[in-house]
Amino acid sequence: MTDGPLVLVIDDEIQIRRLLRISLETNGYRVHETARGVDGLAEAARLRPDLVVLDLGLPDLDGLEVLRRLREWTQVPVLVLSVRASEEEKIALLDAGADDYLTKPFGVGELLARLRTAARHNQPAGESPVIEIGSLRVDLEKRRVWRDDVAVTLSNTEYSLLRLFVRHAGKVLTHSQILREVWGPGYAEEVHYLRVYVANLRKKIEQDPGNPTLLMTEPGVGYRLTTDPS
Repeated sequence: MTDGPLVLVIDDEIQIRRLLRISLETNGYRVHETARGVDGLAEAARLRPDLVVLDLGLPDLDGLEVLRRLREWTQVPVLVLSVRASEEEKIALLDAGADDYLTKPFGVGELLARLRTAARHNQPAGESPVIEIGSLRVDLEKRRVWRDDVAVTLSNTEYSLLRLFVRHAGKVLTHSQILREVWGPGYAEEVHYLRVYVANLRKKIEQDPGNPTLLMTEPGVGYRLTTDPS
């Protein structure tokens, strides 16, 4: 059996999956297939593939949503396949984190060339969707949070805020950066709004919200999720 790069194919068309398997295995790749977006997300977390080939027209989730969820925790190279070919569609996919885009029908030679290019952007070894910092554990693939092994319930906004901090753990994020990322450009100056949500988040993830050891304030600048809580 080949020990080449592992490609996860997420496509509901059995003929396309068959074509991809034959073409890729002939050229030294290993292939794992799934026909549904939800299954593809789970398999990406389980298998940690070297590359993902993603169709947009899936039966359960739109491919763009699958891509966005992948990008919440991994930078694995993603090559999108679709019959959709509009410029707006391609821009949306690239903005959402796709490495490349190939329109169906496609030639095998071009597919292989684009996969080789995407592979140069491969993720760091050992990247995991589960992040543990002190008593805090966050599963970015399943969108679940625990403190001291007890499940924590967060609102959508609180989770988006925590996910941003986790993905940039150890780095100072300015007030305006956080507001733009979580709420959008129109909120870039609403610092008081951010303070309310940080206070609420601390109540749920800190042992002592009044004396935080995880989510630290950088006075006059922003916040930082520490990687070494004391």
